[in-house]
Amino acid sequence: MKIKPLFDRVVIKQSEAETVTASGIVLAGASQEKPQMAEVIAVGPGGLVDGKEVVMQVKQGDKIIYPKYAGNEFKIDGEDFIIIRQNDILAKIED
Repeated sequence: MKIKPLFDRVVIKQSEAETVTASGIVLAGASQEKPQMAEVIAVGPGGLVDGKEVVMQVKQGDKIIYPKYAGNEFKIDGEDFIIIRQNDILAKIED
């Protein structure tokens, strides 16, 4: 199934949660902190949103950082995704 977001929305797939701390402690599932990094899966076209012209600043494949509780989570074909507005994205990660 293909996802095509509308307007200034972005579909992201959350990075995997860390299972081991930097000091080597293995974390149980409930103790793992929700990661705030994700990969952009699909990007809306932008355009006129709330009376303002929106130009999309991210593209498919970009790695981003977003707020912990931003967006709406949903599941398609057994995979978890989050859909957020572009202005919820805090930063792009560049190699």
